[in-house]
Amino acid sequence: MEKSYFFCGIGGSGMLPLAQIVKGLGAEVGGSDRSFDQGRTPDKFAWLEKRGFELFPQDGSGITNGDQVLVASAAIEDTVPEVAKAKELGCTRLTRAELLAQLFNAAPTSLAVGGTSGKSTTTAMLGWILERTGHEPTIMNGAVMKNFASADNPFASAVVGDGKVFVSEVDESDGSIALYDPTVAVLLNISLDHKSMEELRTLFGNFLRRANVAVVNLDDDDCEFLARKCPNVLSFALKHEKATFTIEPGTIEEHPDGIDALLVDRREDVGHSLRVPMPGRHNLENALAAITAAVAAGVEVHDAAMALASFKGLARRFDVIGTSERGVTVIDDFGHNPEKARATLRTLKAQDGRVIAFFQPHGYGPLRQMGRELAHTFAKELGPEDHTLMCEPVYFGGTVDRSEGSERIVDLIQQEGGSAEYIETREGCGERIVKLARPGDRVVIMGARDDTLTMFARDLLERL
Repeated sequence: MEKSYFFCGIGGSGMLPLAQIVKGLGAEVGGSDRSFDQGRTPDKFAWLEKRGFELFPQDGSGITNGDQVLVASAAIEDTVPEVAKAKELGCTRLTRAELLAQLFNAAPTSLAVGGTSGKSTTTAMLGWILERTGHEPTIMNGAVMKNFASADNPFASAVVGDGKVFVSEVDESDGSIALYDPTVAVLLNISLDHKSMEELRTLFGNFLRRANVAVVNLDDDDCEFLARKCPNVLSFALKHEKATFTIEPGTIEEHPDGIDALLVDRREDVGHSLRVPMPGRHNLENALAAITAAVAAGVEVHDAAMALASFKGLARRFDVIGTSERGVTVIDDFGHNPEKARATLRTLKAQDGRVIAFFQPHGYGPLRQMGRELAHTFAKELGPEDHTLMCEPVYFGGTVDRSEGSERIVDLIQQEGGSAEYIETREGCGERIVKLARPGDRVVIMGARDDTLTMFARDLLERL
């Protein structure tokens, strides 16, 4: 790639890995970020500069000639200095998804992971299987993959391979999933998040039909329905009897640090031992999805299962920060919609001990759309001894309607019989957690779109 690219919001979980891939392909890459201007997460931006990414304030100074390509969210207004300057100079403007789709669709073999929940984990698992089996994949993820992270590269949410195989999670929330033409399309699940169920069924159905092979979860009724309309399907499921890859009943053994089971390949009725080094049945389901997708790309079942035994997980996906001297464990987690929160809470409740769940909503808009379902999730999944704390949603500025916040969600949890508390600030919630916590408790920090949640979790562990 010989062009020069400028990423508006380069530190974001979607932009950062794409910027890494573009730079890894030889392009010149610069960018700006509101968090950089505000002095948040300075370690990340220092690392970017050290790696040769040129950073600028969000004042338009980074856009200097018409040959640059501006990569910016479609939601960013034309009045933003970079956008105005790029328009003035005649620069090409692409969304993150448009640029990613160009690179993805150009790969000889492309594997796309879609669904409401589990995309990042499954993408990382699939990427690791392909790496371990010698395929040298390019991987685009929304989370740091611990297998690829190091002291020199702590923000490894992307990997640049040899160009033959491209693995990426793809997003349905903005409709951009329609841009991808995968060799293998993986559909994990369908549930309410950013769009109506009817819109989601249409987007995911078209996604599957564009692929050479559709890899589908038959335990999800909507996924199973869509699979019937695809000509070439490899399926997976924990329970469904007709799935290509499934789990032998009675073989699942759950542990605090992982899960063991007997994987069955129904094509030949052959069993394979499977060890997933992450707790929770949803991660066993993610592992089945990754194995099935890898098989669709030509990997042997046994090799795929063996590769997952050395999978290290992702940052902020049930990421155990540590246990305090008085026996309180702090966990950092990305759970931010009802489905993801449910999976995390069920994993916690599969083991003994009280749960203190802190939840920071990732915006006022999402809270209005899925607030009732979120409240039901916390009330249903946690017991009378557990406790939920919520602060106001993360807000970095803008004109969004902030009239309806977290207090309503806490009221709904209480109406359903759950134990919940609203404290306006995150700092106030932290102080309350320190007072509440006792030996044996698990404290889970949940939320999205805010890198400082991890620092909050680490600080909380120190205070405990």
